[in-house]
Amino acid sequence: MGVKGQAAALEALILALRRLPGVGAKSAQRFAYHLLQHDREGALVLGAALTHAVETIRHCARCNTFTELEICETCASPRRNPALLCVVETPADQLMVEQTLSYDGLYFVLMGRLSPLDGVGPREIHLERLLARAADSGLREVILATSFTQEGEATAHYMGELLKARGLSVTRLARGVPAGSELEYVDASTIAHALRDRRAVD
Repeated sequence: MGVKGQAAALEALILALRRLPGVGAKSAQRFAYHLLQHDREGALVLGAALTHAVETIRHCARCNTFTELEICETCASPRRNPALLCVVETPADQLMVEQTLSYDGLYFVLMGRLSPLDGVGPREIHLERLLARAADSGLREVILATSFTQEGEATAHYMGELLKARGLSVTRLARGVPAGSELEYVDASTIAHALRDRRAVD
């Protein structure tokens, strides 16, 4: 197809890279040129890894996190405390809580937070699945570990009202986590303190 075809392929690559969060036009262009000029083998590895991940990674049937299995290893572990359920926004948030080494319960991953202006409502954060999970007979406490952003607070309040109406003890991470922060970017020690000092939801 000549130069025109090559230019179209390059443009398609740049546009694809721009889909990544925080990657603008200049960064995408730089990444594309680097891969094509200096690391074509790396580009093939990256492409194969992305394809394999998309084809094999699914959502856990119990907690909704990413896994290659029907039920993730955390949900399947007999060492986890089934009386505790920690609700987080993303798998990255779940990982951060795990890294505190101070929580041994189970999880539910929303894959987002309520944001009506962006078209994200209860259905998009799998609220029906969470409420079904909250009906487990051994569950005693639900810890709302959404971020302390405006949307995260609104999500926690909305879920808290529904869960308390079902007779569950509902707690929220303590304010050791800075207001306006994304849980993914908070250090593990701060999250550990927030877990220990969690408070009841009003």
